[in-house]
Order: sequence, then C-alpha cells, then structure tokens
Amino acid sequence: MIITFCGHSQFIRTEEYEQKILAFLEEKVGDNPADFYLGGYGSFDSFAYDCCKNYKATHPGVSLIFITPYMTVEYQQNHLEYQKTRYDEIIYPEIEDKPPRFAITYRNRWMVEQADYVICGINHDWGGAYKTYQHAKRKKKHIFNVTEKEF
Repeated sequence: MIITFCGHSQFIRTEEYEQKILAFLEEKVGDNPADFYLGGYGSFDSFAYDCCKNYKATHPGVSLIFITPYMTVEYQQNHLEYQKTRYDEIIYPEIEDKPPRFAITYRNRWMVEQADYVICGINHDWGGAYKTYQHAKRKKKHIFNVTEKEF
C-alpha cells in the first residue's frame, strides 16, 4: 500500500489534525506494510513527515520515502545528503524530461498516481497543493482531507 500527502505550504498543524492522520493510518494500514511517499517542502510536508515518523515508531513495517523532484549534482550535495538521514529511501520519478521549474508539480502528480490513498491538508482552492488535490480527484484516488473541507 502506498499513501502520499499533499497540503498547503502555510498549513497550520494542530493536535487534532495529527490525531486524525494517526487514526486514519491505524484504520487503513494497521500493522501491514506500507510506503509513505513524502515531499519534504513546506509546513504540511513537515507535519506529514512528523505524523508518519510517529506512526512508524509503533509500526515498524512502514517506510518513509522521500520523492525528490530534482537530481542535479548541486541538489544532491545540498539537500539529499540530509534527506538520507531522515528517510528509509529516496526515489526520483522519471521526470527528467520536464522543465526544472515544473519539477515539483510533475513529482506531485507522479506521487498521486502511485498512491492508494492521498492524505491532504487543503483549506483553500488555489495553489499547487490544491492542484495536486484536484489531480487526485480526477484520478479517482481515495482522498482524506484532514481539514474536512469539500471542494
């Protein structure tokens, strides 16, 4: 099972949202193996990582996987070395033919397309996270929005 995350970069974390995510993971994953695909940018991604790390502490069968949008030498030296200390694995989707300025958009689409579930932190209808959410809806993915807003 693959679960990915998308949310606004200015997302405000709360204990309630964390409990919702942990309850969702307990219900859908339990003690089964699962891969958590994480983006690593912005407030929601940081929040999602912390939730997944907390879940992994009591469910060792899950893996935290960073999906990187870039593979330049500079990016590897300045960013990926740090990510190797935080994640179980790093995956670079086949998006090298896409313009670098759109790499995160294409990476996010790829993450959604691989996922069985998409956990969101979406509370307004603009921006990259909202576009990723819309992509998940078009792909008919199972979506859980912790803010409980409907779009």
